[in-house]
Amino acid sequence: MTWRKRIFDLFFASLLVVILGPIIVWLIWRIWREQGRPIFYAAERMKTPSRSFKLWKFRTMTVVNDDQGVSGAHKSARITPTGAWLRRKRLDEFPQLWNILKGDLSFVGPRPPLREYVERFPEVYADVLKSRPGVTGLATITYHKHEEKLLARCTTPGQTDDVYCRLCIPMKARLDRIYQRHQSTCYDFDLVFQTIGNLFRRKH
Repeated sequence: MTWRKRIFDLFFASLLVVILGPIIVWLIWRIWREQGRPIFYAAERMKTPSRSFKLWKFRTMTVVNDDQGVSGAHKSARITPTGAWLRRKRLDEFPQLWNILKGDLSFVGPRPPLREYVERFPEVYADVLKSRPGVTGLATITYHKHEEKLLARCTTPGQTDDVYCRLCIPMKARLDRIYQRHQSTCYDFDLVFQTIGNLFRRKH
């Protein structure tokens, strides 16, 4: 990560913590009131092929002891009503501002993968994780909705894993490599504003 990109992340994450602070406090209260504890969900994700970190989100699903793999239709029954609303608005990702401030994430970059996929596809992620993982990115903007539709058709963990490995990982890796070739502060601004625009289009 370049010093310009790190300054970009620190400045905007700090600004958003101040601006969104009251909203975050209200979300914590609403989640506690409507679905109880825990408020947050911490999941292991990979920063590099060998270094992991805890990715923080607001909890959107009921808690189980053996939650593994990406979310397909086989997990949909666990999504709480409040969680569905948070996911639809992408408000569940607000706690990732903490990950940005810590340096685990950037605003823009490939989405941080699960350890199991990094271990199964080491050549892919050795390349993809040359960039610091991000909250949003080219793959998130252009492929996220299609990925959701693909995984929503999967009714078993095996189906979900097959579709994710066969279709989603190669396509997202291709888009992440395109981002790497063209990464700049201006490009990061463009992707952030596209993400904000997509959020407003979802609301309306």
